[in-house]
Amino acid sequence: MILAPSLLAADFLHIGREVEMVNESDADWLHLDVMDGSFVPNISFGFPVIEAVARVSCKPLDVHLMVERPEQWIERLAACGAEFMNVHVEAVRHLHRVVEAIRSAGMRPAVTLCPATPVCMLEDIIADVDMVLLMSVNPGFGGQKFIPSTVEKIERLRSLIERTGSKALIEVDGGINRETALAVARAGADALVAGTSVFRAADPQAEAAYYHGL
Repeated sequence: MILAPSLLAADFLHIGREVEMVNESDADWLHLDVMDGSFVPNISFGFPVIEAVARVSCKPLDVHLMVERPEQWIERLAACGAEFMNVHVEAVRHLHRVVEAIRSAGMRPAVTLCPATPVCMLEDIIADVDMVLLMSVNPGFGGQKFIPSTVEKIERLRSLIERTGSKALIEVDGGINRETALAVARAGADALVAGTSVFRAADPQAEAAYYHGL
């Protein structure tokens, strides 16, 4: 299982130390949740933090933009060396154009669905993206409870991917712990975003090793 610890749950007073912990762990990527206070009811961090993290992270950056008009940040995010640029279906008017622009900028395009957005919204874009992120909580805050219906949603998305021949990975974000991680893995997920359960564990590296080993 691919693991992407979410920096949103890190100790921001010691962010360099937290990134170094991820560097030394079995985690595969580092997940960055960018919030603008408009698309979601919270503000997280912006490019000064992303650029600083990019300088010290040994893991590919999986950047999840919970913002209005994410397309305006494509070039700047590419300059940070991000691996994935993940945009919400609900926030983009011309999704195919944005996905192509992300790939042209040298990043891997990914799209996100909020809990109430159905998988069928991906029918005409699934072949063009490298990953789909399913939110298993409502976006905007860390530490929320996992929405159980996400398990069936993963299964529907897996069916769509197989039917269309897409190579897209399935990533799940929100309320991930040892119990829910097993459920989403069995349903067909490829990648987990784990924030609180990793960064606030008694032994974060051991916790990362557990999820990576699923």
